[in-house]
Amino acid sequence: MNQKLLECVPNFSEGRDTKIIEKIVNEVNTTKGVTLLNVDPGKATNRTVVTFVGDPKSVIEAAFKLIKKSGELIDMEKHSGEHPRMGATDVCPLIPVSNITMEETVEYSKKLAEKVGNELNIPVYLYENSASKKYRRNLSDIREGEYEGLKNKLKNNKWQPDFGSQVFEHIKKFGATAIGARDFLIAYNINLNTTSTRRANAIAFDIREKGRIARKGGKLTGPILKDKNGNTIWKKGSLKHVKAIGWFIEEYGVAQISMNLTNISKTPIHIVFDEVCKKAEKRGIRVTGSELVGLIPLKSMIDAGKYFLKKQKRSCGISDAEIIKIAQKTMGLDEIETFNPNERIIEYQIKNQAKKLTQLSLTDFLQETASESPAPGGGSISAYIGALGASLATMVANLSSHKRGWDDKWEEFSILAENGQKYIIQLEKLVDEDTNAFNNIINAFRLADTTEKEKEHKNAEIQKATLYAIEIPLKIMEKSLKSMDLIETLVQSGNPNSVSDAGVAAACARSAVLGGYLNVMINIKDYDNETDKINIIKKAEKIKEKAIKKEDQILKKTMKIIQKPI
Repeated sequence: MNQKLLECVPNFSEGRDTKIIEKIVNEVNTTKGVTLLNVDPGKATNRTVVTFVGDPKSVIEAAFKLIKKSGELIDMEKHSGEHPRMGATDVCPLIPVSNITMEETVEYSKKLAEKVGNELNIPVYLYENSASKKYRRNLSDIREGEYEGLKNKLKNNKWQPDFGSQVFEHIKKFGATAIGARDFLIAYNINLNTTSTRRANAIAFDIREKGRIARKGGKLTGPILKDKNGNTIWKKGSLKHVKAIGWFIEEYGVAQISMNLTNISKTPIHIVFDEVCKKAEKRGIRVTGSELVGLIPLKSMIDAGKYFLKKQKRSCGISDAEIIKIAQKTMGLDEIETFNPNERIIEYQIKNQAKKLTQLSLTDFLQETASESPAPGGGSISAYIGALGASLATMVANLSSHKRGWDDKWEEFSILAENGQKYIIQLEKLVDEDTNAFNNIINAFRLADTTEKEKEHKNAEIQKATLYAIEIPLKIMEKSLKSMDLIETLVQSGNPNSVSDAGVAAACARSAVLGGYLNVMINIKDYDNETDKINIIKKAEKIKEKAIKKEDQILKKTMKIIQKPI
C-alpha cells in the first residue's frame, strides 16, 4: 500500500542563535517517521524555515514538539526582525505530497491546532484551506499588526483565536501561531542593485496580485480613490497568486523583493523572475540574482530551464541536470549562497537512497554485470543498450538544433531531442526494473510452503512475479522499437555529419529489442496461463520482426548518405 506523505514547513522566530535553532530542529530529528529536508535560517529576518516530510501522524507529532520547544526558547517580547511575525512559531503549514487529499490534510491541521491550543495554551488561527472563516484564509490578514498588535487583536471579537488562550498576559512570551493546510508554496526573493526599500516596494506593488492603493491621476501623492461605499480602491498588480513586499537586507547590502508564490502551476517562478526584471528595468533598476527560501519542486526548475532555453532558441532535449543549471544560472540562484539542486529540490531530497544500477559508474556497472551474481543480466543490459541508442539519437537531434545555418530548424530538432530524452528515461528505469523483476521471482521461491494454503499462496506469487519478469523485457522491446522511428527521422533530416551516430543508434535499438525478446522467451516457459502465453509470444515475435526490418531500412539510408560523394 502506498504511504501517505505529508510535508510541514514551520517558520519560527529565531535565525541568529545557532544553539536555539539546533535545539528546536532537534525536536524534528528525534521524531520517528519523519525526514528533515531543509533548515534555512535568516539573520536579517531573524527567522528559520524548516521543512520535513513523513506519515501524517508522525508529522503532527514533530510539528507539535517543534512549536512547544519554540515557545520555551524564544521570547517574543525581545524579538525583532525584518519579516512580519506574530509568534515564536509564526506559521505552521501542512502540505499534501502524495497519497493524501487536501481534505485529509485540513483535518490533520485542525488536530494539530487543537492540540497546540489545548495543551500549550498558544492562540492558534486556522488559515488557508483550514480557515474557519473566509476572512481568515489570507495569512497576511491574520498576521496584520504582528506581535506588537496581538494584545489589542485578542480583545477584538472578530479576531478571537480558533484554539488556545484569548488573554495576552498568558501568552506574551510566545505570541500566537497560524496553522493550516495549503498547496505547495515557493518562498522566493529577488535581489536588486539598489539599497532603496521604497523602490523595491514599488516594484513589489507593480507585480503582486494585491497591487497598490489607487490614487487620482495615478500619482503617488494624489488623493486615494474610493468606491461608492467608501472602500479604498486597489489597483491590481500584473501577476496573480503572488504576494510581495520590498525590504533592505543589511546582511547582503541590497534591497530585495520578498515573495510567496501561492499557485506555481498558474504563475510559475520563471514568469515571476522575468516580470520583476521588466518592472525593475522600467524604474532604472537591475535584477542581480535571486534566492530560494526552503525547497522547490523539480517540475518548477525543469519548466524554468526549458523556458529560458526556448528564449535562447536552444534545444530542450538535454538532461535534467543541464536544464536545472540553465534555470539556476539565469535566475542567479547562486548569488547569495551556493544553490545545490540535491539539497534544494524536494524530489531529490526524498528520493530512495538505495543504490541503483544506473547510479553506478560505467566501470562498476560492467564489473557488477561480470560478477557471479545473476543480476543484472540480459534484460538489464538490453534496456541499457536501448537507452544508449536513444542517447545517440538525442545527441544527433541536439547537434542538428545547433548546426550553423539551420537556425530556423532549432525548435523542430528540440522537440525531437525532448522525445529522445523520454526514451532515455523510460529505458533507464527498465535497467533496474528488470533486475527487480528477477529478485521478485527469487523472493517468491523463498516463501514458506509447508501447508496447502502456503503452497497456493507461494504458487500465486511465483506466477505473479513471472508475469512481471515477462512484462519488463516486453516493455524494453516496445520502447526500443518506438525509438527507431525517431532514429529514422534523424537519419533522413538530421545533421548529415552525424548520420553514422544515428546508424549506431539503430543498431543499439535493434539489439535491445532482440535482447528483450530472448528474455521474454526464457521467462515465459514458467508461466502457466496458456492463453496469455500465446498472445505474449505473438506480440514479441511481431515487435522483433519489425525491429529487424526497421534497422535494415535505417542502415541502408545511413550508408547511402555516408557514401554520397562530397
